[in-house]
Amino acid sequence: MIAFCKHDERKKHGTDRKGNQRFRCKDCGTTFVDDTPKPLGNMRISMKKATTVLGMLLEGMSIRACERLTGMHRDTICDLILTVGDNCCEFLDTRIRNVEAKDVQVDEIWSFVGCKNKTAAIKEYNEDSGDSWTTVAIERNTKLVIAHQVGERDTTTICTLLQKLADNTTGRFQLSTDGLAAYTLNVPFMLRDRVDFGVIIKQFASAQKGGRYSPAKIIGIKKKTRFGNPDEAMISTSHVERFNLTIRMNNRRFTRLTNAHSKSLKHHVAMQNIFFAWYNFCRNHSTIGMTPAMASGLAEKSWKLKELIERASQV
Repeated sequence: MIAFCKHDERKKHGTDRKGNQRFRCKDCGTTFVDDTPKPLGNMRISMKKATTVLGMLLEGMSIRACERLTGMHRDTICDLILTVGDNCCEFLDTRIRNVEAKDVQVDEIWSFVGCKNKTAAIKEYNEDSGDSWTTVAIERNTKLVIAHQVGERDTTTICTLLQKLADNTTGRFQLSTDGLAAYTLNVPFMLRDRVDFGVIIKQFASAQKGGRYSPAKIIGIKKKTRFGNPDEAMISTSHVERFNLTIRMNNRRFTRLTNAHSKSLKHHVAMQNIFFAWYNFCRNHSTIGMTPAMASGLAEKSWKLKELIERASQV
């Protein structure tokens, strides 16, 4: 609260030309605007209810389930996701910096917005509809999500992710990815001599018959050095692939074979920003006994969701 007096008694005094609430001091008559950072923007909901709803969403519940249990309208929940998601995006961009990484794994996880690519092409939906890929870079030892990028499974998305990885880390580290050509072609140019780069290529049996919804059996694995001098025994994407399961379990939008998928790209991206910020700073990882941010030296303690929302709004 910025005021030109030190009195506590005040009352509302209209709004300024931007719609901000003005106040008038009851003791000296000074008028001023409350420009204290608002974690929830101009939303008229309590922080307690906001954290309750977001906490439910981060534990894998759908928007309509949250609506039924809390009484908050689904449109309000969607607005809350956008507000907090935008703040978390800026927060991650500024907070995840100078990370001392030793072993980084990168992988992509598939989802879709509105419908899958085939249906979007037939019905001529806009470009925001269709398949969506989230590329994630995670530090093997601290479990920190160093960077993520939502887009296609193409060179543009991969290069953006690699640039974020370069900006957010310091020192030399080992990098493991799958055999996607975009990694092989761009890692040496984006990260240069800062990485020892290896890929792991999995060979699958032919697709199973009968329409069973499960991946084909792995019949072979090949590890290859692409750049630098990586430790072949440490070339792996197992940890980031396990993290993909965490994403699907904690984010209803990624659950397969349901109608809980994202209906708009901006909400899809915003919810992921909230999830990755919450995962890094609020969720204690059972393997390391603390949050990834604590293990990486980015935080001294585990944050509550309320603290994350407040800090993200101050960036």
